[in-house]
Amino acid sequence: MANIIVLGAGLVGSVIAKDLTEKHIVTSVDISKKKLEKLNNINTICSDLTNTSTLKNIIKDYDLVVGAVPGFMGYKMMKDVIEAGKNIVDISFYPEDPFELDSLAKKKEVIAIMDCGVAPGMGNIIFAHHNLNMKITDYECLVGGLPEKREWPYEYQAVFSPIDVIEEYIRPARYIQNSALIVKEALSDTELIEFDEIGTLESWNSDGLRTLIKTMPHVPNMIEKTLRYPGCVEYLKVLRTTGLFSYKKVDINGTMIRPIDMTAKLLFPKWEMKAGDRDFTIMRIIIKGTKNGKQVKYQYNLLDRYKDDTISMARTTGYTCTAVANLVINGSYKRKGISPPEYLGEHFKFIRNYLAKRGVNYKSKKI
Repeated sequence: MANIIVLGAGLVGSVIAKDLTEKHIVTSVDISKKKLEKLNNINTICSDLTNTSTLKNIIKDYDLVVGAVPGFMGYKMMKDVIEAGKNIVDISFYPEDPFELDSLAKKKEVIAIMDCGVAPGMGNIIFAHHNLNMKITDYECLVGGLPEKREWPYEYQAVFSPIDVIEEYIRPARYIQNSALIVKEALSDTELIEFDEIGTLESWNSDGLRTLIKTMPHVPNMIEKTLRYPGCVEYLKVLRTTGLFSYKKVDINGTMIRPIDMTAKLLFPKWEMKAGDRDFTIMRIIIKGTKNGKQVKYQYNLLDRYKDDTISMARTTGYTCTAVANLVINGSYKRKGISPPEYLGEHFKFIRNYLAKRGVNYKSKKI
């Protein structure tokens, strides 16, 4: 039994904390008392995690830190934890290059695993599992988290910080085609894709490959695309082109504000998951290549729905994170330095079974 501290008590952070209490002593930290009050039978600390000295003091007596803060806080939080000499498993989707912290983590002899969600996260782990026993030529990941009920105008609800979601719409999308790095604007190359049980969804380029671009340079074709209900890309492009997602401050009656802050403030009530709302997570991965001199093709499908009063995207993200946290705690994963999820390929079966026991099932077939 380990003593674990979870930084962030949002929809995903709370699921992580609850799951880890099955085998460990858990403490949850957040600046919001309202969020902490929902965590029954879990130790809580109400504190501002943006303060470095406060954060380092809070985590000093714990065996493992789990990061579940918004992306804009993620990089600094991870750096502070590493400087404190604590192992960390993290889900925050920050834009900075994580490998800039690699030498620091190795110097401090810290295990720092990042992006432990769905995609990036489990998608990378599936990729790495096959990379161990075949020569991959093509990797495609289509993924999205959506509300079951389509409500005008957005037909979307957010489990993560609104700014983190908006980042997907503005961060340039990178993918690999014929061994060359291609960079396009987010929301580009839209396609309509049919899915059994769900119907038609719209896919578009997002920057979900992340570390795979650096760690898997031998794979000539890799792409990740986000899924939403059809029609969403057009209005998102309108909002973006208007400047409502901009970080550049503008003067509003003598006050300088970032448009993205105002937009996030306005969108959160529209996107917020409310009591009774249900969601689903959908992912399809196709991996092509050669094995023992023969062409092979594998497909993975995930369709996970709201279950046990828990939002699907929080479960699919949170349980991937807690599976990896247990690997670190039980000593199965020992690599010092920064570890993206694709470094966990040899632990694929453990993670997949861990998720399956919690009702999150990745179905696979050779096609």
